[in-house]
Amino acid sequence: MTDKPVIASVSLCGCFGCHMSILDIDEKLLDLVKLVTFNRTPLTDIKDLEHCAIGLIEGGIANEENIKIIKDFREQCDILVAVGACAITGGIPAMRNHLSVQECLNESYLDGLGLDGPLIPDDPEIPKLLDKVYPVHEVVKIDYSLPGCPPSADAIWAFLTELLNGNPVQLDYQQIHYD
Repeated sequence: MTDKPVIASVSLCGCFGCHMSILDIDEKLLDLVKLVTFNRTPLTDIKDLEHCAIGLIEGGIANEENIKIIKDFREQCDILVAVGACAITGGIPAMRNHLSVQECLNESYLDGLGLDGPLIPDDPEIPKLLDKVYPVHEVVKIDYSLPGCPPSADAIWAFLTELLNGNPVQLDYQQIHYD
């Protein structure tokens, strides 16, 4: 057993760019490994979530499975962080919010360019879409938000190290401005 804080992360409805920004920390990832233990993350490929100090959530809530995952993260994580625009506002996936689910399915599977032999999938293994894409704070309590699309590697590093050191998280303007 380790005394290091445990971090878990998940990508819900988004592009996975925020997870890629974590990898952009580059050599500092080795420093981060000295500070924390990774549970469910793309770095470990662990699928089951155990209790952790910090949960990083990327992406919005778009389907029933996303709801189950985010509620599990809220229950298992002491601190829950919405990472990136999709988690904070719904981001690009929320552009579908002005359409009905049926209109989205029709465009994706029936009416889209280049489709031949259309069929809307109807398999119990495919999670049902919600009426819209929700930011995570509309489904569970979020403790922190880290803005960006995606947040820069420097911002992620500064955010995590401040949080892990028990300091108030304060990112300077250069780390969070988006011109």
